[in-house]
Amino acid sequence: MDLKEAQYKDAFQFGVEPDYLAHLVLEGKKTATTSGYVFYELENAPLPQRNDYSIILNRLDEPVAVIQMESVEVKPMNEVTEEFALAEGEGDYHFWWEAHKKFFTPLLKDYGKEFSPDMLVVCERFKKVYPK
Repeated sequence: MDLKEAQYKDAFQFGVEPDYLAHLVLEGKKTATTSGYVFYELENAPLPQRNDYSIILNRLDEPVAVIQMESVEVKPMNEVTEEFALAEGEGDYHFWWEAHKKFFTPLLKDYGKEFSPDMLVVCERFKKVYPK
């Protein structure tokens, strides 16, 4: 598909270090991401879908890459595999767990909710389609 004709679902920054995480996408080291399912429910937002295109932004909200969703799966956080965590490109499974717990805990608190190891998460696999 010509990217000029693609329908973009979203433009977003990754996590608390958007420049670093966008750089990992550009290098091809980050091919997955995890988000909290509850936030989609609370905000009445649709889940990402296979073949969706999204624009990755840096911390200045400037576009740096385009990704295409390859798969989307909802599962309890404590059932996310090490292989998936490694596909996020930031470190080992322990790092992935602690980083997501630290990220989700204050966001959940904003909604009067608490972190739970079995909370549902959205596991997204994607490929970078631009730049090649």
